[in-house]
This record gives sequence, C-alpha cells and structure tokens, in this order.
Amino acid sequence: MSSHSRRSLLLMPLALAACGFTPAYAPGGAATRLTGAVRAADPSDKNGFDFVERIEERLGRTEVHRYDLAYSIATESVGVGITPDNRITRYNLKGAIDWTLSDAATGQRITGGRVQSFTAYAATGSTVAGLAAEEDAAFRLMRLLADQVVARLIAEAAKLP
Repeated sequence: MSSHSRRSLLLMPLALAACGFTPAYAPGGAATRLTGAVRAADPSDKNGFDFVERIEERLGRTEVHRYDLAYSIATESVGVGITPDNRITRYNLKGAIDWTLSDAATGQRITGGRVQSFTAYAATGSTVAGLAAEEDAAFRLMRLLADQVVARLIAEAAKLP
C-alpha cells in the first residue's frame, strides 16, 4: 500500500465527520431513533411471521411505540430450471412488500414504499425435501425484504417526527 493511499485511508474518517456523516448505528445515529419505536402489524401467516420476526430482530420489540408499520406481502413461485422431459427442477421465489410507516398517535402516514427481491430453491429429491427447500427459500426471502424495509426506514429516520 502506498503512503498516499494510507494517508487517504487515515484521513477519510475526518473528512466524513466534517461533512456531517454519522454512522447509522452509532450513539445518536439514525437507527437509534427507530430502536424500540416501531411496531409491525400482527402477522397473519408464516411469511408475515418471518417478516415481523426479522423487523423485531433489527429494531427491537416494543410495548410502547411511536410508529406503526403496516405491510402487505405478495409472493410468486416461478419455475426456471426445466429438464428435456418438462420437469421443473429449480424455482425462483419472487416477493414484494408494500409498506407504510404511520405515526402511532395520529395515524398519519409518514413514509412508505415497496421492496422486492427473489431467492431460489431446488425441486429435486423427495417431496419432503422439496417442501423443506421451498419453506427455507420463503424464510430467506422474508429476511431479505425485512432488511430492505429497515434500510429504507433508517434512511428516512432523520426526517421522522
């Protein structure tokens, strides 16, 4: 590593601090405004349960909250690996979540959006193995989508009332 690049690396934190950059999870950072303050709507199915579980892992479970998180989950399984005899051996599980963050006291919408992603699973082997693979893919997909929602919330946290 050249002395010029070492010097740049050492000076970068100072430059970031000078421009007002604060790490999201640092004390006083944007994420701390959301910790324990967001309550996701009660889940109505396994996907919803996995989504809410991940939101609570990231932002904490709360009894008294400032914000309500409403969401709607849609998933679709699409066959992508097809053998010459037309058997599907691989699926993409696509998912989208429309979400809205509202003020718990007034019910007024603060922010919201849509996140999308996909994951895949193999449909080879026994029926039980295929079902287990599909369930695991759905679990991974809900975690991916929850992480995207949390990232968007953290990006908006500085503007929250």
